[in-house]
Amino acid sequence: MDGLTLSLVCLGAILTLIALRTPIGVALGVVSFCGFWWLRGFNAALGQLREIPYYFAANWDLSAIPMFLLMGSIVYVSGIATALFHAARLWLSALPGGLAVAANVASAGFAAGCGSSVASSAAMGRLAIPEMLKAGYDKGLATGVVASAGTIAALIPPSILMVLYGIFAETSIVALLIAGIIPGLMTAAAYTAMIVIRCKLNPSLAPPITNEVENLRRERWVALGQIWPLIVLIMGVIGGLYAGVVTPTEAGAAGALLALVIAVIQGRMTFAKLWQAIRDAVMTTAQIFFIGVGALMFTRLLSFSGASTMLADLVAPLGLDPLMILLAMTVIYLVLGMFLDPIGIMLITMPVFIPLLTAMDFNLIWYGVLVVKFIEIGMLTPPLGFNVFVVKGVVGRAIPVTTIFKGVGWFLVCDVIVLALLIAFPQISLFLPQLMN
Repeated sequence: MDGLTLSLVCLGAILTLIALRTPIGVALGVVSFCGFWWLRGFNAALGQLREIPYYFAANWDLSAIPMFLLMGSIVYVSGIATALFHAARLWLSALPGGLAVAANVASAGFAAGCGSSVASSAAMGRLAIPEMLKAGYDKGLATGVVASAGTIAALIPPSILMVLYGIFAETSIVALLIAGIIPGLMTAAAYTAMIVIRCKLNPSLAPPITNEVENLRRERWVALGQIWPLIVLIMGVIGGLYAGVVTPTEAGAAGALLALVIAVIQGRMTFAKLWQAIRDAVMTTAQIFFIGVGALMFTRLLSFSGASTMLADLVAPLGLDPLMILLAMTVIYLVLGMFLDPIGIMLITMPVFIPLLTAMDFNLIWYGVLVVKFIEIGMLTPPLGFNVFVVKGVVGRAIPVTTIFKGVGWFLVCDVIVLALLIAFPQISLFLPQLMN
C-alpha cells in the first residue's frame, strides 16, 4: 500500500469513527497511531505517541489560546454582555427590526471581547431572545439573528480558530487576527442590512416598538458610557496587535488581566465567578489541545507517508484553475460543516490542504480568513449547526429546532454573498495586514 492510499484509508477511517460518535481527538489519535504502526512498526508508533503531545503542548504560540479563553470567560461571567445589549437596544430599537439589529450589533461587539461563538450566542440568547419574543418578533428571526451573529466571534479577534490555523499553517498569527476584522464587520453589516430590509418590507416580522424610557437621549448616553470596559479591551487587544506592541500571547494575557481588573473595579467579580471563568477556560483548552494533538499526529503521518507531497505534485502540474480548486474545497468544508465541530473541521482538513495550497502559491492569510468563513457557515447548517443548538438550549422547548434552522436561512444568504466578495477581492482580507507591514 503506497503512502497516498494509506493516507486516504486513514482519512476514511477517521471520518467513519467520527460518524460513530467517537470523539474527534480519539479518532485522529487512534487512526494515526495505527498508520505509524503500519509504516514504521509498533515501537516507532509508540515513539510518536510519546513525542507529539509534548511537542504540541510546548508550542509557546499556543499559550494564546488559554489566555484568550480566560479573557472571554471573564467577560462572559462579569455581565458585560448585558450592558452592551442594553445600549444597543436604546440606540437601535427605532429601526425596522431594531431589537434584532441591536442583538446583531451587540453580538459583534461582544465577539471582540469574547472570541467564542458559543459564548456569544449563549449570552445574547438569554438577553435578546426574550426581549424580541415579548415584542412580538417572529420566532425564526429572533433566534436566527442570535445564532448567526454569534459566528462573527470566529472572525473578529481574538479568534481561537485563527490562532490554531496560524500554528498549523506556520503563518503569522497577528496578520491572521487583523485580517479577520474587515470580513467580520462586513458580515455584521450584511446581517444588519438584511434585517432592516426584510422588516421594512414585512413589518409583521418585527412589530415597531416605542421606547418607554423618559429622557431617552440622556439614557442613551448613560448606557453608552457603561460599555467602556469593552472599548478598553478592544483597544488593548486589537490595538496592541495592530500596532505591533504585543504578540498574540501577550495580548491574550494582558486582555485576561485587564478584563479581571475591570470586573473587580465594577464590582461584577466574585470568587465564585472567577472560579467558574477559570474552570471554563481550562476545560475548553483541554478539549482543544486534545484535538490538536490528534491532528498533529495525523499531519505527521501524512508527512511520513509522503502523501502531502504526492498530492501537491499530482495536482500542481495539471494547471488547474485555482478558483476551481477553491470551489472544490468550499464544497468539502460546507459538507463537513454539516456534521463536525469547527475545530475538528479545521484540524482534519489542514494537513491535506495546506501543502497543496503552498504548492499553488495561495496566500495563506487570505485562505485562513476563507476557512474561518466556511466554518462560520458550517456552524449554522443542518443537521449539526453548533450555534443553532446553542440557541435551542437557551430557548428550550418553546421554539422547535426546525424554526431556528429556518430563521438562519436569510443569514446564510448574507454569508454566501460576503464569502463571494472575499474570494473575488482578496484585498478585503489583506488590506489591514499589509498596512501593518
